[in-house]
Amino acid sequence: MENKGSFIVNVLFWLFITSICSLPVLYSKTPLTGYHMLVFFGYYGIINVSIFYINYTLLIPQLIKRRKQYWMYILAITTLIVLMSAVKTVIGTLNPEIVLNYTDGATTKKVYEKVSTYIIRAIFMSGFFVVISCLLKFAADWFANERVNRHLETEKKDMELQFLKSQLNPHFLFNSLNNIYSLAYQKSDKTADAVLKLSEIMRYMIYESNDGWVSLSKEIEYLQSYIELQKLRFKDGAAVDFTLNGEIDGQMIVPLILISFVENAFKHGVANDPNDPIKINIIANKKILHFSITNKKHNHNKDEMGGVGLSNVERRLQLLYPGRYKLNIVNSTSHYTSELMLDI
Repeated sequence: MENKGSFIVNVLFWLFITSICSLPVLYSKTPLTGYHMLVFFGYYGIINVSIFYINYTLLIPQLIKRRKQYWMYILAITTLIVLMSAVKTVIGTLNPEIVLNYTDGATTKKVYEKVSTYIIRAIFMSGFFVVISCLLKFAADWFANERVNRHLETEKKDMELQFLKSQLNPHFLFNSLNNIYSLAYQKSDKTADAVLKLSEIMRYMIYESNDGWVSLSKEIEYLQSYIELQKLRFKDGAAVDFTLNGEIDGQMIVPLILISFVENAFKHGVANDPNDPIKINIIANKKILHFSITNKKHNHNKDEMGGVGLSNVERRLQLLYPGRYKLNIVNSTSHYTSELMLDI
């Protein structure tokens, strides 16, 4: 892509230069011969192209980019301009009828240009191609560096997201297995159902959530499966007030972005009080997802090894929804509320 872009810019530049140089030749009143064309577009074309690419492909990469020898570069460029201007002057003096004469617009007479004047013009034109080659080379290198930096930044972001996701799955699995262990230890009849529900959840986490985006409806089904799994922990089921409003068909969301809020409510909150249930509210439309969850706090239900979930999801939000989300967390004396507004 980088070489293709640089090639296109170079081709467009030389087409522009060729069209500009063709105007005086096309409108000249002097009959044009094949030798005229050879002098204008052959000799001078080769010289100007040589100036451009000697600087573009040799002097700048070797003396400036690689060795940082700026004075050597100035000396080399000066030598190149003087040498090529001398060659142009020799060609001009050998072909004065083609190069050193022009028609005076006022008198319509043929006028010959002084050699000294032509030398100055030759130096100026040689310097022009040096300057243009410098500008195009530095511009091409700058865009190439920006492309590399963006690529590295994307790779870094992907690696961090993979790391965060690798933290999230074992964290969830660890907590779920603890819950199932408790059921098994109590010889609960719910153990088999809990294992089956966990297998469904893990299938979603391992296979379906590998894509960068999933449908919002599947993500909500996953949340509901997780809630059903948690309900199996309690004899009379967990007290959860789950409400869903709006449209959830067709919208896409980053997978596993909501689960940590729900998991945190069950882990640190009171989940079996029917008078003060965990309240989960989801409102969605084509552009906005509003998610909120409130739970009564249980001061004795603390996990010293926790803390991965919410910090994990907040970092993922920063990476995947920069400037497109609002997260508000209220930690009162009796309740804990998380509210997420997401541009989808």
